[in-house]
Amino acid sequence: MNIWQELPKPFLILAPMEGVTDIIFRQVIAHAGRPDLFFTEFTNVSSYASEKGRANALERLEITLTDKPIIAQIWGKNPEHFAELTHALEPLGFSGVDLNFGCPDKHVNKAGGGAAMIQNPNLAVQCFQNAVKSTRLPVSIKTRLGWSQLTEYTEWLSTLLRQHPATLTVHLRTKKEMSKVPAHYELIPDIIKLRAQISPETKLIINGDIKGKTHALKLHQQHPEVDGFMIGRGVFQNPYCFTDHQPTRKELMNLLKLHLNLYEKQSQKYYISYETLKHFFKIYINNFPGAKELRTQLMDTHSLEEAYQVLQRL
Repeated sequence: MNIWQELPKPFLILAPMEGVTDIIFRQVIAHAGRPDLFFTEFTNVSSYASEKGRANALERLEITLTDKPIIAQIWGKNPEHFAELTHALEPLGFSGVDLNFGCPDKHVNKAGGGAAMIQNPNLAVQCFQNAVKSTRLPVSIKTRLGWSQLTEYTEWLSTLLRQHPATLTVHLRTKKEMSKVPAHYELIPDIIKLRAQISPETKLIINGDIKGKTHALKLHQQHPEVDGFMIGRGVFQNPYCFTDHQPTRKELMNLLKLHLNLYEKQSQKYYISYETLKHFFKIYINNFPGAKELRTQLMDTHSLEEAYQVLQRL
């Protein structure tokens, strides 16, 4: 079964974000109002291929029943390693595999992965073809418009579309732009035409500055040919962004407590830095009277026990 053929139009996806969309946060969002599809954080194919790194890679690929359906996102630059990890994903319960050809992180790019693939299109094609040969799962791609120039998108996206991926997600910025400029919505019609000319069966997903469900539906009215929308930073402003709901302070606090409880359970299995957990506080403690003061108190804590004490005083 091809999961991309089963989704409504338009479908909504929580964007894969390193250090954010882990197994804990996905469960929180599923509780608040799940998207049509989850993606994992991205996993390095070469880590999985090494004896030393495989345990960590499998930890990142752990999923729960509330995650499903879910797509595994992977990155790297070794075509053989892409094949090896892709082959291992189907028995783990994933509905598809997505190749990250767009991450702008300098460490990822220095290693030859993510957006660095834009500068090495032949290698990108090899990695994709190796992944396709190694699985029955649908293989998709997430990328950006180009490395440094907007004009790069025509040739780059055409190269990818000629491989006929199951879906193509386009973050409407270049690698150089990071998230420092507004997403280039003006290019959506041109990208739609490219897809229609080269690979009309490929589902098209748009990513970049999408605030939530209402915003996505408005964009779909303007561009009905787009199949789906991926929401990233919008979830920081409203963890209920996949619904029409505007949460109350009490609901946000309950989500935070759920996140803390899930962190406690997961940290019994794997080491998870408490400092990493603190990065999530601003998602729940925001936009209500006293939020800044409460967030400061929580950021000053050094353990889960201290965080619970702050919330109990509240």
